[in-house]
Amino acid sequence: MRVILAQPRGFCAGVERAIEIVEKALKRYGPPVYVRHEIVHNKRVVETLRAKGAVFVEELDEVPEDAITVFSAHGVSQKVADEAKRRDLPVIDATCPLVSKVHKEGQRYAAKDYEVILIGHEGHPEVEGTMGRIPGKVYLVSTKQDVSNLDVTDPGKLSYVTQTTLSVDDTREVIEALKERFPAIVGPDVKDICYATQNRQAAVRTLAQQVDLVLVVGAHNSSNSNRLRDIVAEMDVPSYLIEDASHLDAAWIDGVETIGITAGASTPEELVHEVIDKLRAGREIEVSVLDGIEEHIQFKLPEELREGVAA
Repeated sequence: MRVILAQPRGFCAGVERAIEIVEKALKRYGPPVYVRHEIVHNKRVVETLRAKGAVFVEELDEVPEDAITVFSAHGVSQKVADEAKRRDLPVIDATCPLVSKVHKEGQRYAAKDYEVILIGHEGHPEVEGTMGRIPGKVYLVSTKQDVSNLDVTDPGKLSYVTQTTLSVDDTREVIEALKERFPAIVGPDVKDICYATQNRQAAVRTLAQQVDLVLVVGAHNSSNSNRLRDIVAEMDVPSYLIEDASHLDAAWIDGVETIGITAGASTPEELVHEVIDKLRAGREIEVSVLDGIEEHIQFKLPEELREGVAA
């Protein structure tokens, strides 16, 4: 059996930064450190940090007074940030810088009296945070149909921003529908789309052309992992989203000669290797890595966690 790994796959710079923030906070301040929502959408990551002393909560009212509090990579609304400030909670913000960039873009449009349309998935933590960071009216759309149903105040003063875990391909149809219905609408350049989402989706498209089946290692509540699986399915190649090796069904791979593996942006590489080890049990396999983009992007840590800064 041949196993081909997508390149790139797994952790992106924003996820690596968020995890490092929690780990460094635990070392610097000692446990417990409270984290609002899952730091990233991955059970293994959350369990590993929990074992080190991180406490994951849904809302700030679960955080004791004066406890070190970390905001997840998905970002939070202004209301949550204001509540933390009102309580004088020592907050460390692990919001991905690319998510923060979307917040600032939306705020810039709102400051010019534009209504903002957010392209994203309802209920996703990033979407909730972004909508809560932009003052004024914000409309959420996910599909072309949503665009048709929009009822805006002034079609001449409209802007749009996008959820970072959507790629250029994911948003193209919706943006085209917006521009067709509202010709005066303004929005960010395509280059502002999250690099990691775009790179992983491009890699899985290439991978799917060379294999009989694709396994996507990632959490079921991970937007970008689900999209990787969907892309392969749209190419008429069997695809399965599995959280870890224990979810691999032997029936899927019976008689399959070439398997492709990729992983969502919040999936640690160890989970990929565990899947490979399970595939290796009882058979010979040849593992190779697809030629692809090598990512070297790193985001700075918050100032309070950088080396040489007093605690």
